Amino acid sequence: MKEVEPQKQPRMSFFLIILLVVILLNAFVFPAFTNYSIKQVDYGTFLHMVEESKVAEVEIKDNNIVFTTVDKDDQTYQTGAVDDPQLVERLYEADVKFTKIIPKESSPIVVFILSWIVPIILFIIIGRMIAKRMNNNMGNMRSTMTFGKSNAKIYIESETGKSFDDVAGQDEAKAALIEIVDFLHHPQKYKKIGAKMPKGVLLVGPPGTGKTLLAKALAGESKVPFFSISGSEFVEMFVGTGAARVRDLFQQAQEKAPCIVFIDELDAIGKSRDTGFPGTNDEREQTLNQLLSEMDGFDADQGVLILAATNRPEVLDKALLRPGRFDRRVPVELPDINGREAILNVHAKQVNLHETVDLRAIARATPGASGADLANIINEGALRAVRQGRDTVLQGDLEASIEVVVVGYPRKNAVIPTQDKLKIAYHEIGHAIVAAKQTDSAPVHKITIVPRTSGALGFTMQVEEREKVLMTKEQALSKITTFMGGRAAEELVFDTVTSGAANDSERATQIARAMVTRFGMSDTFDMMTLETVNNPYLSGQASLTVSAETATKVDEETLNIIKYCHEQAKQILKDNMDKLHELAEYLFHNETMSGEEFIGMLEDK
Repeated sequence: MKEVEPQKQPRMSFFLIILLVVILLNAFVFPAFTNYSIKQVDYGTFLHMVEESKVAEVEIKDNNIVFTTVDKDDQTYQTGAVDDPQLVERLYEADVKFTKIIPKESSPIVVFILSWIVPIILFIIIGRMIAKRMNNNMGNMRSTMTFGKSNAKIYIESETGKSFDDVAGQDEAKAALIEIVDFLHHPQKYKKIGAKMPKGVLLVGPPGTGKTLLAKALAGESKVPFFSISGSEFVEMFVGTGAARVRDLFQQAQEKAPCIVFIDELDAIGKSRDTGFPGTNDEREQTLNQLLSEMDGFDADQGVLILAATNRPEVLDKALLRPGRFDRRVPVELPDINGREAILNVHAKQVNLHETVDLRAIARATPGASGADLANIINEGALRAVRQGRDTVLQGDLEASIEVVVVGYPRKNAVIPTQDKLKIAYHEIGHAIVAAKQTDSAPVHKITIVPRTSGALGFTMQVEEREKVLMTKEQALSKITTFMGGRAAEELVFDTVTSGAANDSERATQIARAMVTRFGMSDTFDMMTLETVNNPYLSGQASLTVSAETATKVDEETLNIIKYCHEQAKQILKDNMDKLHELAEYLFHNETMSGEEFIGMLEDK
C-alpha cells in the first residue's frame, strides 16, 4: 500500500461530511430562519382585517400575500393568494397601500455560489483551524505515528554561518579537521595514493570548549550539507524507535553525499554494553547496535563523514571506538593562556572595547576557563558598562566580570554583624599573608570581604605570573598552606574557629588526597596509584581501588599533610602578627583592596 493512501481517505470523508451538512442547512435550517418571523393566517381573516381598516400595507406576490397591520407590532402576516378580482377595489376603498411584487430573475450561478460554494469554503476554513489546534495539542500522537523518522536538523552549506576563523584557542583540533575539509574538496588527491577518509571523527573534551562550534565550522568550511542531531533524540519509549531513526538518518545522509552527520552527546546512545546483566537488550542497546551496523555498511569514499562529540569518552563502547568506525579522536581541551587570549579577541570584536583594555591580563587571570566561560566574561563586562552608563568596556569591567563568573554578583544589601565582618577580614588577610610569604605561591591580585551570591563571604584572588602545566610537591603544599591561612588567623586572633573555612578545608583535602593517591607525592606509598578518576572531563571524581586497611592509611597520610600545612600557616602568621592586625583593620574599613595595595602595606612601601 502506498504511503499517501491512508491520508486521502480521511480527507475525502471530511469533504463528504461538509457537503452533507450544507445540504441539510439549505433544506431545513435556512428556510426555517426565513419564515420564523412571518405569521400564517387564512384568506378570510385577511379580508376581515381589511374591512376593519387594520391592514397598513400589502405586498401581492404570485403565490402569497404579505401584509402588516396598523398596530405597528412589528409582526408580518402572510396568506395564500386566491383568485379574487375584487381584492384591488377592497384595498383601494380601505385606503391600504398595496403593490405587486415584480419577480426578480436571480442568476443561477449567484444562487449556487451563495447557497453552496460559500458555505463549503467557510466550513473548510473552520475545519482547518480546528485541525491545526488539535495537532498542536496532540504532538505526542504525531510523534507516535512518525517514530521512525529522524529528527536531524539539516543545514545547507551556508546556513551554519561558521568557519574556522570563528574558532580560537583550538589550533590542534582545527589542524586535525582541516585535512577532512581538504579530502572533501579534493578526494582524487587521496584516492590516487590509496588513502581513505576516516569514517568517523570523535571530538572529546570538557563542556564549553567548542566541540559543537568546531562541527559547524567544519561544515561551513567543507561547504557540504550538515546533519545535526543529539544522541538523546534517538532513544524513545517505543521499542525499535532509535534503530529506525538511525537507519533513516544514514539513508538521508547517503542521498545527500558528500555531507557531514554530527551526533552531539554521543554517550547518550554509545554507552558500553557490558552492563554485567547477561541477556539484556534494551532500547539504547538496539540503537547502538544499529549505529555500529550502519557505520560498517557505508563506504567513506562516498563523502559521508560521521562527526560526534562527547565529554564522557570513558563510558563509550569499545566497538564504537575501534578503527573503521570512529577512526580519529580529536581532543578539544581547555585553552592555555595564548588560546584564552585568542578566544577573548574573537568575542571582543562584538563589543566596543576601550583602547586601554589588556586582554592578555584577563587571559592570565582566568586559568582553567573554557571558551564558553570567556564569552560570558566579555558579555558580563559589556553589561556592566551599560549599567554604569558608558558606551565602552573598560579593563575594570572585565575584571569585575571575572569575579561575577567565578563567585557570583555582589550582595549589596547583605547585612553582616560587625564582629562577623571583622572575623571575615582577618580570615581573608590570613590567606593573603600566607600566600605572599611563600615562594611557591601565586601573587595576590585582590582581596575583598564583600559577600557574593554564590555564598562566599569574601575571597582572596591569586593570579599566576606565567602559565603552568605541572605542579610540584612544593607548590601543592604551598596551596594547601594558603588554604589553611584563613582558619589559622581566626585561631590566633579570636581563639575560636568558624564555619567560614568549610570550602578551604574541602579544597585542601582534595589536593592532599590527590598527592597521596594519584600524584605519587607520599613517602609511604611512593609511586603506587591508589585511585582512578571516573569522569575527567566532568566532575573529576575519583574512586579508591585499594583495600580497607590501605584506605585507612591513605586517610592518615592525608591528615598528616593537612596538619603540617596548618602548622606552617600558623607559624607564618605568628611571625607577621603586626601586619595581620594592620591589614585586617584596613580591609575591615575599606572592604576591598588590590594586590598592589596589599604588597605595599605588607612590605612598608
